[in-house]
Amino acid sequence: PLVDLRIRGEDGQDAPWDGVQVGEIQVHGPFITGSYHRVPVQEDKFTTDGWLRTGDVANVDAQGFVRITDRTKDLIKSGGEWISSVDLENALMAHASIAEAAVIAIPDDKWSERPLACIVLKQGAQLDMNTLALHLQGMGFAKWQLPERYEVIAAIPRTSTGKFFKLKLREMYPA
Repeated sequence: PLVDLRIRGEDGQDAPWDGVQVGEIQVHGPFITGSYHRVPVQEDKFTTDGWLRTGDVANVDAQGFVRITDRTKDLIKSGGEWISSVDLENALMAHASIAEAAVIAIPDDKWSERPLACIVLKQGAQLDMNTLALHLQGMGFAKWQLPERYEVIAAIPRTSTGKFFKLKLREMYPA
């Protein structure tokens, strides 16, 4: 109650509430701060018109149901198209041989960024990467959305709160 929500597309315009178009969740209202106290507005945190930028990427359907798809810092922009790291991670972890998966963006000269999948195999499991690509395509991913490469690692680094530490993965795999 009393909180306005909008989905702001990368073009700076509000995305329609059609359950398809995605953008960053921004909120505004009497209980939402429009800036930090005595700090000039930081455009990565707040808009100039007082909306809080949550950093979450989502779509909203016609009934107002919000589906969070990713974080803005974790989206991968490849050839002008967005790829959700969270969707790739969930699809990878649905594979019977994978215990955990984290997907990050790596720089690419041609496409700007490409996905890199860091995977942890279940104990005793073996995996052919061609089979993994077919698995992802079977889950609805287009060929251009598939990871550029896969790194099998012993464990995915975690933050103190137990979340995937993607910053550490980006340091481990800068390109």
